[in-house]
Amino acid sequence: MSSYVNMGAGALLGTIFVLMSVSIASEGLFHSPAPEKEGYVIAAAEAPAAGGGAAAPAAEKPIAELLAKADVKAGETIFKKCAACHNAEKGGPNKVGPNLWGVVDRPIASHEGFAYSASMKDFSKGGSEHWTFENLNHFLTAPKKLVTGTAMGFAGLPKEEDRANLIAYLHNQADSPVPLPTN
Repeated sequence: MSSYVNMGAGALLGTIFVLMSVSIASEGLFHSPAPEKEGYVIAAAEAPAAGGGAAAPAAEKPIAELLAKADVKAGETIFKKCAACHNAEKGGPNKVGPNLWGVVDRPIASHEGFAYSASMKDFSKGGSEHWTFENLNHFLTAPKKLVTGTAMGFAGLPKEEDRANLIAYLHNQADSPVPLPTN
């Protein structure tokens, strides 16, 4: 073997020795034991097995019943979550989302000057579908579940009361609000 090959092999082995020594020493100095308890517990709801066993979830209350108890002031507070992307002022500009003035009973995906996603246009069925109290309630529960592919990044409002309060607030944001539903 030539001296160059011997020097190269020696340099390689020396480098490996130094790296392993540093690794062992740093493990000894900076060793951290596994935590006793996880930082986050991600609980996923499991679907009930076929054939029963688990009870079915409680049915949602009708929107008319929820709106009868709704608090417009609480809805205005909840709307602050929406205000980052939406405006509810008469004649106000569109933001990331369309202006919501007069949204209750307005045809879906119809606000002028706003570019709706293809999935929202499909959901509107060519403008024949309207933002009824029921549609708003279902949409606000989980927007991406109702309109798969919507550009709206909001996760939704899981509490029925919060949705009812917000819908009551939006209902009042119109020149002539449509009548509230009755049982």
